[in-house]
Amino acid sequence: MLTLAGTRTSKFCDGFSRRDFLTVGALGMGGLTLADVLKLQAQGKSAPKAVIMVLLNGGPSHIDMYDLKPDAPAEFRGEFKPIATKVPGMDICEHMPLQAKIADKLAIVRGLKTFDTHAPYMLLTGFAAPPTMAQDGPDARNARPAFGSVVSKLRGGGTTMPPYVGLGVGLEITRKGGNVGDPAYLGMAHGAVVPSGAFLDNLKLPAEMTVDRLADRKALLQSFDTLRRDLDTKAELAGLDAFTTKALEMVTTNKVREAFDISREPDKVKDKYGRQAQSFLSARRLVEAGVSVVTLGLSAGYSNGWDTHSENFKTLRRAMPVLDQAVYALVTDLHERGLQNDVAVVVWGEMGRSPRIGKVPGVGGDGNTPDGRHHWTNASFALLAGGGFKMGQVIGDTGPRAEHAKGRIYTPGNVLASLYDMLGIDPTMSLPDYTGRPMPLLDDPEKIQEL
Repeated sequence: MLTLAGTRTSKFCDGFSRRDFLTVGALGMGGLTLADVLKLQAQGKSAPKAVIMVLLNGGPSHIDMYDLKPDAPAEFRGEFKPIATKVPGMDICEHMPLQAKIADKLAIVRGLKTFDTHAPYMLLTGFAAPPTMAQDGPDARNARPAFGSVVSKLRGGGTTMPPYVGLGVGLEITRKGGNVGDPAYLGMAHGAVVPSGAFLDNLKLPAEMTVDRLADRKALLQSFDTLRRDLDTKAELAGLDAFTTKALEMVTTNKVREAFDISREPDKVKDKYGRQAQSFLSARRLVEAGVSVVTLGLSAGYSNGWDTHSENFKTLRRAMPVLDQAVYALVTDLHERGLQNDVAVVVWGEMGRSPRIGKVPGVGGDGNTPDGRHHWTNASFALLAGGGFKMGQVIGDTGPRAEHAKGRIYTPGNVLASLYDMLGIDPTMSLPDYTGRPMPLLDDPEKIQEL
C-alpha cells in the first residue's frame, strides 16, 4: 500500500482509530488514459467500465434515509418524513430532495445483511472479517483482497493511470487494528495509493532533474539490486519494484497530475458538488481519465461520522443535504457526459442503525442516548446508479419497521458480484493465495438479479 496522507485522527464508538480511512481498497498499475477513452468512443467502441464506491463510515441510518417507515410507532419512525420521488413507491427522506428529482437514475437495495464491525471489510471483500484479524495476528494471512485489488490484478495495464484510487476525508478503518483494504495475497503491487497533502507536488520532477538523469538513476538502482526474488513468497519485493516503476512513470508525465488536479475545473462545477464533497468531483475526473475504481469517504460533519449512537437526527439533518448534493451532482454529471452506462456508483455503509430509537433490549447500545440509534446489521442499504444497471427501482422489503429483509436476503457480496460482472470479471472465479490454493473472489457470487 502506498499512502501519501496526513495525520488526522478520531475514533468510532468501539475505539478504533479512523486515521487515513481511505488507505483501504487497492491500487494496481494500469488503466486507460482519457485519450484512449476518447479514441474508443470515436471508433464506436465501448469505453472502459469503472466503479465509484462511496463509503459512509460509521453506519448510516437506513430507516432515516432510504427506508423510512412513517406508519411505524413513534419510537421507530423517528423525526423525519418521507417525500415522493420521480419513481412511484420510491420514497426517501425529506432532507434529500435533489435525489428525489433523479430517482429514475437510482436504484435502492433495502434489507442488505452486513457484519457488525466498523471495518468495512465485508463491503470491500464480500467476506465477514475473521474474529482475530489483527494486522499481524493469526488470521492476517487469511485476509481477502479488496475489490480494488482484484480489479487491479485482473484489469491492470501498462499505462500511467492507476486502476484504483482512494480519496476522501483522511479516515482509517481497521480490522481489529490493521488495514482492511490491503491486497492480501495479490501482492503489494496491488496495494492502495491514497493521494493527499503534497501528492500533486510529488507528481513532478524537481527543477534540477531531467528525464535522462532520472533514467540513469533507475538503471543504477537496478544494477545494485541483487535481492533474491525467488524467496519473495508474499510478492513484497516484486510489489516494491512495481511501485518504483510506476512512480517513475507518474512523475515523467502530466497525465496523472492533471487528472488529480480539480483546480482545473470551473468554479460553477465545483459549486455544483458542494464544498464538503469535492472528492466526488475528483472521482468523476479520475474515472473519466481511465481509472477503473475510485473509493471515497464522506464524513457526516460529526466526530464519529455516521456512527450516531447519540444526536442521530441532529447529525443527519446536517449530513444528508451534503450527501444529497454530492450524489445529485455526480449522477447528473455522469449522464451529461454520456458515462451513465460505463460508470457505476455505489453508496453504502458497513451497517444500518437500529429501527428502535434509544437503548435496544438484547442488542447492546448502552452508550445510546434517547435520540440515538444502535448498530443494525439486519437491514442496511446500498444506493446504486449507472453502470448499465436497471435504475428507477427499489429492491427488497424490510417490513413495517425496517427490521429484517423479507424474502431474498442480499449481502455486500451480491452487490460486489454485480459490480465485478459489470467490469467484465467473472464473480465465480478464484485467484491463488500465498501457497497457490485457489481462493474464490466471493463467498456468495450470485448477482442481484433485479439489477
